[in-house]
Amino acid sequence: MDQIGTDRNFDSEPSEPTLLRALNLPLLTLYGLGVTIGAGIYVLVGATAEVAGTHAPLAFLIAAVVAAFTALSYTELADRFPVSAGEAIYVEAGFETRRLTLPVGLLVALSGIVSASAIAIGAGAYLQGITGLPVSVLAISVVVAMGLLAAWGIAQSVTVAAIVTLVEIAGLLLVISWGLAGTRSTGAAAADLVPDFSSDTWAGIGAASLLAFFAFVGFEDMVNVAEEVQEPARTYPRAIILTLVIATLLYAATTTAVILSVPMVELAGSAAPLALVFADAPTLLRDLFVVIAIVATMNGILIQIIMASRVFFGLARGGHLPRQLSAISPLTRTPIVATALVVLIIAVLTQALPIETLAERTSQIVLIVFILVNLALLRLKSRTTAPAAEFSIPRIVPAIGAVSGVALMLSGLL
Repeated sequence: MDQIGTDRNFDSEPSEPTLLRALNLPLLTLYGLGVTIGAGIYVLVGATAEVAGTHAPLAFLIAAVVAAFTALSYTELADRFPVSAGEAIYVEAGFETRRLTLPVGLLVALSGIVSASAIAIGAGAYLQGITGLPVSVLAISVVVAMGLLAAWGIAQSVTVAAIVTLVEIAGLLLVISWGLAGTRSTGAAAADLVPDFSSDTWAGIGAASLLAFFAFVGFEDMVNVAEEVQEPARTYPRAIILTLVIATLLYAATTTAVILSVPMVELAGSAAPLALVFADAPTLLRDLFVVIAIVATMNGILIQIIMASRVFFGLARGGHLPRQLSAISPLTRTPIVATALVVLIIAVLTQALPIETLAERTSQIVLIVFILVNLALLRLKSRTTAPAAEFSIPRIVPAIGAVSGVALMLSGLL
């Protein structure tokens, strides 16, 4: 273990710039909510409803349960190893080998990159309703703009993301209130939300849960800015739990409101699903929500760029990727080369794959990482030489996290 986890010296020469610890509990929680909410609910309800039908809210709740066990595992691991490229270090320490470090780190970065690509397509779809320009052009433009903001500075970019996250939450509250109390009632009946016991129904819910899981991608990204967080041992557990609880409540209410107010034939497969709730709303309200949705999706892209670039940075500094990717701008103190590479890959993916495929691939990648992370924590807990943690959970939690992750992956293959 002398070359694993926190025992490795990650720092460069003292004269080189370091990452700035600028994130407190409110900023870190809003960071997690920003990537979680922006990444999922604003673009994914339609694709989930296409698979699960009126049972889409249940699919989101199942995904939340799976995410919850792993979220608790992350809180302990972030306490033990408060470093960038967190998951890669967790797996390396748990399995006592460096062979898994690069594959896991690349999987984590890839999940953020693919996720941002899906969100960018959703942002382009919302923007097209205002500008009339092609989605492909708009998606690339948004990615480049968010990349420039990410390169500007961690405090600036996360502060902007935090403000935007409050706008995102306001947008979801608007969807919930208008969907449940508005004039449009052409969606499903409340009784249709309760599933029967047929195998086909539950197979659809299981497959939709894999898509819905994409909406919870976010809390794990928080560990990859560990070196920019104030008092990580105290801040991380609170921020991760708050993020998951708030997101779950918002998702359950939002999905229910959409299912009850929008005809399934319109909702299924829509890349801009929440805007459909306001089809019969006053023009001002409808336009206001479209603006909020555009801002929300941009926020998700921004935070995923920040996360993926930090993973590349951490891997490069640990000797797993070319050293150039660990370069920090002396002006902005951000990983400038890694950020540029992430932006380039995201822009290419927006032109290559549809939103449903990108969302499903993201979920699969993240579940693989979650399974490995839970197993790593189980192994760490069995060793007395592992770094101690102020926040410790029972062994049953990572065990359930690993098993539920496998189950959710298999449900998508049925």
